[in-house]
Amino acid sequence: MRLLSIAVILFSIFPLTDTDIWWHLACAREWVTTWTPVRTPVVNVHEYFQLVVGFVYSLGGAPLLVAFKAFLWGVTFTLFLLPASQKCRCETRKVAAFSSCMSLPLVAVVLLFIFRYHFEIRPVLFSLLFLGIYWNVLPRIFGYCHSDSLRDAAFSSNDHPGAHRAMGSREPFQDSITCFQSSKTCKLMFVTLVLVVQFLWCKCQGLYILGPFFALLVLLAKIWDSRKGGKVFPPKAVTWRVAFVAALFAMPFLHREGLNLFLYPFGLLDRLLGMTPSAAIFASEIAENRSPVTLLLAGENTLQSALMIVLCLVGIFFAIKRFICRNSEFGARNSELIWLMITAILALVAERNFVLFLPVLIGVLTTSSKQPKVATSSLILRVPLPTVYCLLPTFFILGLWARSLSAYDNSMVAYQRVPVEATRWMQEHPHQGRLFNDDRAGGYLAFVNPADSIYIDGRFILKTADFFENYLAYATHPERFPSDADSLGIDRALFPLQYYARWDALLQTLAKSPRWHLAYRDEYFAVFDKN
Repeated sequence: MRLLSIAVILFSIFPLTDTDIWWHLACAREWVTTWTPVRTPVVNVHEYFQLVVGFVYSLGGAPLLVAFKAFLWGVTFTLFLLPASQKCRCETRKVAAFSSCMSLPLVAVVLLFIFRYHFEIRPVLFSLLFLGIYWNVLPRIFGYCHSDSLRDAAFSSNDHPGAHRAMGSREPFQDSITCFQSSKTCKLMFVTLVLVVQFLWCKCQGLYILGPFFALLVLLAKIWDSRKGGKVFPPKAVTWRVAFVAALFAMPFLHREGLNLFLYPFGLLDRLLGMTPSAAIFASEIAENRSPVTLLLAGENTLQSALMIVLCLVGIFFAIKRFICRNSEFGARNSELIWLMITAILALVAERNFVLFLPVLIGVLTTSSKQPKVATSSLILRVPLPTVYCLLPTFFILGLWARSLSAYDNSMVAYQRVPVEATRWMQEHPHQGRLFNDDRAGGYLAFVNPADSIYIDGRFILKTADFFENYLAYATHPERFPSDADSLGIDRALFPLQYYARWDALLQTLAKSPRWHLAYRDEYFAVFDKN
């Protein structure tokens, strides 16, 4: 399990390729608004995330921010793998039998390497970090114990009939009862921790709603498991647990944005499903918000899109199979299986949700994998040949990662995706009018050159459907841009030439126009000025 966490940390070391981080840094310094109209009310739901990344960047720039995000990704996967590592410590194994358990970690390392560029420094990283805390703490709050997982394995029909005796002379459910009657002080500490985390989460990302939903799911699974086992929760126990979940849902009202912050996740759901006109444009035109099925059919990121679909279907099938075929009297991990299905469906709806699914998938599979149990006295201190076959591909993948580092420079800024040199030129050559820019470049421009107000950035939720439609129309109907630029006072426009480039037709139109000229060009960006 440590190998997987270390692999996540290593694979997370790459430049700041996500363009949204720059407007987060700009907002950490001063709340940035574009010179174009925005929708109201404006809720800065990422405020605490922005303050944290802004502080880290002020200390060590982009290299320290990359190190910080790599560390957080490692912690996140560690939290989701923690139940599996606890299970492994409770089981005695041969070193020779280790090879039979290496296939899953090897597959996980391969997947982590393939999807390593999803490990960005985004607010979703904080959401995953908080979910990882809930993953371990909420079962303890609601009365589950890690012994439940061991008990499930002990009573599985696939194990040896006498496997439950390996747990010791205690009754099969004694560990669970002991956990349920654990110290009230300890349980109060966990409750306080979750409430504080939920309060902070409300101002880190709009996905804060996942925390209360996961808590509700764990509670319902606990009630279901108890009824299935012939037990009934005392009314007092049910009351305080329901009150705790209700308090999690009510946390947004403790912030000054109140109702607007509470309603924010519904806007995200709208943008994800495309239920309103602006949301439909958002869901269909922004690459990472499209389904991996759509991307696969369009021939974009073919390998990753196909693998995403396969993994999501595998996760759904695995969860349904384990949920239906569970043979134990209780099911302590039913909530995790349901959560696996939910995140798999979210990943099928939009590519960007895959990061919500991957750590859950690896965590559930590693926790559910069966480890061979043998006597301690029979340990064989040798490494069998099959283990070598598993380790060699792992080291080969780590070698590919190490080789990829040579393509990065010390700045840890992906100059291919943000206009580093173009912005420097624009600072040296100011203009009088307004700036038109591509949305991907808006955040970097706002952070590095705040004196020049931008047209748009990655905060699409602030824009209306009409604005989006008009903005995207410049790519397909470039003849509209010159007249609109006159009416809006635009005298400078910046466009990407490679990554996310959609402006070829508009670039040709401006190049042929006698009223515009190419003022600057490098390998990745071009700047046009009005004559």
